[in-house]
Amino acid sequence: MSLKLTLLTLLFLTVLYACYKVPITGRRQLSLVSEKEMQAVSFKEYNSFLSQSNVVRYSPDAEMVKRVGQKISTAVTNYLYSKGQERLLDGYAWEFNLVDDQQVNAWCMPGGKVVVYTGIIPIVKDENGLAVVMGHEIAHAIARHGNERMSQGLVQQLGGIALAVALSDKPAETQQIFMGAYGAGTTVGFMLPFSRTHESEADIMGIDFMAMADYDPNHAVTFWQRMADASKGQAKPDEFLSTHPSDDARIANIKKHLPEALRYYKN
Repeated sequence: MSLKLTLLTLLFLTVLYACYKVPITGRRQLSLVSEKEMQAVSFKEYNSFLSQSNVVRYSPDAEMVKRVGQKISTAVTNYLYSKGQERLLDGYAWEFNLVDDQQVNAWCMPGGKVVVYTGIIPIVKDENGLAVVMGHEIAHAIARHGNERMSQGLVQQLGGIALAVALSDKPAETQQIFMGAYGAGTTVGFMLPFSRTHESEADIMGIDFMAMADYDPNHAVTFWQRMADASKGQAKPDEFLSTHPSDDARIANIKKHLPEALRYYKN
């Protein structure tokens, strides 16, 4: 076998091995960093972030975040088990925290590590609105969108070196890329925006997940309308708005998918 053919074969096997099929949508994606590696970094960075943040431990809003998160995570777990895809949750250790910060933002890291900022609470208004946000962010994690963005960041900013090497040789830069990949960066300039494919996928999966948890997916339309209204007139939108565009196309796409999502809604 020629060297060229050998290299092509190895490349094909690598791509085949790294391919991940997203639940619900069935889209195949290339994940060059293992989920185990991503979770190891996630748990460390999540704990570090919480230690440096003002976590709201006891309040009605904090309790609401935990309640909604537990309901959606249980629904997601039950769904994946019903499809024989429970292995996708290997290593998950769900955690839901409210952080006192006026950013209009929320995010979910690999392994089910979720943060919601107090700044978004006035816009979500109630559990249904919060379920839209948390369903969307949990969908990003289940679909491993951050893994795709992390791989992109390693290629673009560190020359494509392996995650373990990046953590060893350039820990600060790697941490910055990781936090930015999940919308947890403190500076918009360091954030890697989700693609339209990722956003549309998270919208669809997110309203399915909230419906599975017995939250009315119709609330997704009114929530994104409120987000669109909140962004009007802002020269520099908040982090959540900058990476989660609220527009007519998004709302139309959600409305189109609602009949399917409502099939999961039992109430």
